Amino acid sequence: MDKKSKIFFLVFFLLIAGSVAVTYWRIMVKRDYIISAQQECDPAAEACFVSACDPESDSECAATPEEERTTYYKIIQKNAKNIPLCDAQKDECPTELACADGEAECSFELCDETNVPDGEECNDPAVYNEENPPEECDCNGVGDETVTEVEEPDNVERDPNCVCDKSEENSEDSADSGDTSDTE
Repeated sequence: MDKKSKIFFLVFFLLIAGSVAVTYWRIMVKRDYIISAQQECDPAAEACFVSACDPESDSECAATPEEERTTYYKIIQKNAKNIPLCDAQKDECPTELACADGEAECSFELCDETNVPDGEECNDPAVYNEENPPEECDCNGVGDETVTEVEEPDNVERDPNCVCDKSEENSEDSADSGDTSDTE
């Protein structure tokens, strides 16, 4: 081999080794890459991706019709360096990711006609709310009794699907917090 060929192969292998080292440092050390993950989505408020599973083709799908077979989700795209490290075997990892206020390289992707995967669809919150009206329930969490305390009892759990009208409480609070100083 002549001298020019040896120099060419030396430079070629140095460039490959350098490229591998920089890529390893960027991905493994700095964790500078974007991940995409499915997040829970509220179909009553957002245009979610809708995925329905079939128990005959998916072994993880609910076998009985009473169980939920429809999944509503949105996509989060987030830089991996902004996700805290955790130990999945000790169940220390968060189940949901979120974007902090002002966080760069973090966004949610909702469903529209341009990004629907094959076999899925988008939901319309207005149609969803018509077909699934919120349950009427006791917002105090105590049967038919009226609770006069501002705080709810510790032993009562509210149904997360229950929608309570807080407009009366909020209007009283805003009237009480009005500016009482005299302007002269």
